[in-house]
Amino acid sequence: MLYIGVDLGTSSVKLLLMDEKGDIKNIVTREYPISFPKPGWSEQNPEDWFEGLMEGLKALTEGADKSTVKGISFSGQMHGMVILDEEDKVIRPAILWNDGRTQAECDYLNYDIGREKISAYTGNMALTGFTAPKLLWVKKHEPDNFMKIKKVMLPKDYIAYRLSGVHSTDVSDASGMLLLDVKEKCWSKEMLDIIGLKEEQMAKVYESYEVTGNIRADIAGELGLPVDCRIIAGGGDQAVAAVGTGTVGSGMCSVSLGTSGVVFVASKDYSEIEDNALHVFAHADGRYHFMGVMLSAAASNKWWMDEILKTKEYAREQQEINKLGKNTVYFLPYLMGERTPHNNPDARGTFIGMTMDTTRADMTQAVLEGVAFALRDSFEIIKNTGLNIERIRINGGGAKSPLWCKILANVLNVKVDKINSEEGPAFGAAILAAVGCGEYPSVVEASGKLIQVTETTEPEAETVILYDKKYSVFKDIYPALKPVYDQMAKEQSE
Repeated sequence: MLYIGVDLGTSSVKLLLMDEKGDIKNIVTREYPISFPKPGWSEQNPEDWFEGLMEGLKALTEGADKSTVKGISFSGQMHGMVILDEEDKVIRPAILWNDGRTQAECDYLNYDIGREKISAYTGNMALTGFTAPKLLWVKKHEPDNFMKIKKVMLPKDYIAYRLSGVHSTDVSDASGMLLLDVKEKCWSKEMLDIIGLKEEQMAKVYESYEVTGNIRADIAGELGLPVDCRIIAGGGDQAVAAVGTGTVGSGMCSVSLGTSGVVFVASKDYSEIEDNALHVFAHADGRYHFMGVMLSAAASNKWWMDEILKTKEYAREQQEINKLGKNTVYFLPYLMGERTPHNNPDARGTFIGMTMDTTRADMTQAVLEGVAFALRDSFEIIKNTGLNIERIRINGGGAKSPLWCKILANVLNVKVDKINSEEGPAFGAAILAAVGCGEYPSVVEASGKLIQVTETTEPEAETVILYDKKYSVFKDIYPALKPVYDQMAKEQSE
């Protein structure tokens, strides 16, 4: 049997074809444009997603026995707002997760309505990326469009609808809308009332591995797929990536060293986090997860290498780094502001501690360590919930660096595992499709069978102690500099 995983990203859609054993048969990618109508705005045309999807599905299945394709599932860029009218036509371009126009709406939700209320309704606080503030923005600035809304959808759910004709979403992706009661996994009536929407304007909520319908007959005919090919709900990109790395069940932890950095912990139970320091979302395995996000992880190293050192020899630059835990230079990796734990868009990247003896290698090491320390900020919050994390699974482009893995193992004092798959969300979506079609009894069992650890980096006791001392200094730097960041932001706005 064959299963398809679709990862609808911000710049492209990636499609993966695998068999029931998890062997990947083909991978294709189709890019599409993104528009920036004003500074800080970010939009896309949902039709571009669907066209990329259809082109990708045709290329993906070319030469395969299409009659054996049993299911399609999805991973998607989260938080994006797609609004449909009574004829299921897109009303306006989708406002994306990285669109920053909704600060006023977030302030209204967090301060006028009240952060405690919003958190009680949804488990989270309002952030500019979330869907609910986007809807309030449309209500205020485009009232005619708001009045036309018949359905509110997320990006991946829109393309799933185009394939199946069913308005559906899943608990993990919906958790990032600020409209879902995450604990109860249902729409929050209180939040819908605040936004001015009714429950019938929202899609039906499923678990990520549940079947929402079958492929439409006309689409099946165009693609050459069987009409009984099932459409499985899928999930938000981070939750589905976690499925693709085996971070499921309870207490499993993964760290993504991608452009942004993510600390992701699977949890059996729902638990509220003090001060909303972490996202608390439903997981694609039917349970819950905590997530801390830093905005510039591998992006910090890329900036340092490409823009400052003017080199693409990343590995060569790391060869001279050999004094782990003894570097006197610190780097705060806040090149695009920071989310967890500071939630401060005005924070900025900062080097501190240089002397006349500081070398190029010291600065490079400080960048790698600064990202590791910033990830530890999230890790410490997670440990305060009572979870004991002894090992993590690492993924993302930064995971290719053995040195960075070693730094992380010692900064976090955990074993760092690499796994046999690097496909993340697309692979996770294909696993969800297999579970939805009954190939495996559960997401946990499927991930356990299909994903294996291939390499482990262990912490070293003496280095752990050195990094504990360095982290105690690192975490004091941001509070000391926050007034400076605030003043800089004020000057730039004048």
